[in-house]
Amino acid sequence: MPELPEVETARAAIERSGLGRRIVDVDDTDSYECRPHAPGQIRAALVGHEFTVAHRRGKSMWVETDGGPVLGLHLGMSGKIVAVEATPDGAAVADQGGDYWNNNRPVNLEALRKWSRFSLTFSDGGRLHLLDPRRLGRARLDPDVSGLGPDAFDVGRNEFRARVGRGRIPLKARLLDQETIAGVGNLLADEALWRARLDPRRPAGDLTTEELDGLRRAVRAAVRHAITHGGVHTGEIVPFRKAGEHCPRCGTEMRRATVGGRTTWWCPEEQR
Repeated sequence: MPELPEVETARAAIERSGLGRRIVDVDDTDSYECRPHAPGQIRAALVGHEFTVAHRRGKSMWVETDGGPVLGLHLGMSGKIVAVEATPDGAAVADQGGDYWNNNRPVNLEALRKWSRFSLTFSDGGRLHLLDPRRLGRARLDPDVSGLGPDAFDVGRNEFRARVGRGRIPLKARLLDQETIAGVGNLLADEALWRARLDPRRPAGDLTTEELDGLRRAVRAAVRHAITHGGVHTGEIVPFRKAGEHCPRCGTEMRRATVGGRTTWWCPEEQR
């Protein structure tokens, strides 16, 4: 499932390829992807406007317009943003953001036809698509993001300590709570906890100030690594999250359990 790094690449694709271009058409006919809006409602609100700023908090992103409504976009489990541009030779290239970087490559026209659930057309002929094979993403007007905690990458040290380091809930479950901090999913949590050498089952309120500061640094480092290398699936511990694999630092066999309702892997020797 896309986590903070994947959504940031999607936001960046919109920022590069969608801002300052007049919208002349919108395909919002997928009533499930665009719920609760009726077909044509998003189109009527956006046509004639331009995107001005692309925002993200955690796994949610939204785009402001020049005096019109805000468009909220959510990738769901399989979505990605694809900006399609015509080239002088008549071909089409894509600027993509979501589950991976794949910029300036030929467009997979079959995938566009099959999986485009929502799209915008600009006055110069360029298009912006939300591709979503599993149809779990969302496009909606004026989304409410007030229930989200601060972004996991941007949250300050003192706020991170106060929000994460409390209660008896397992540490990993606290990280996964989007009201506590927004953007950490299952793979990113395991990666950050492995980097910080912390047991995912520990009560969050038992961490010392130094451990909380180290965890915040580990979360930020894990996010930077994922954005640079193409997504959370590129994390250092991810290839070792399976039976029979061993910690790449110390060689201890990895352990598995369900924590916070999610399958969790950790090194029982180093993560305390």
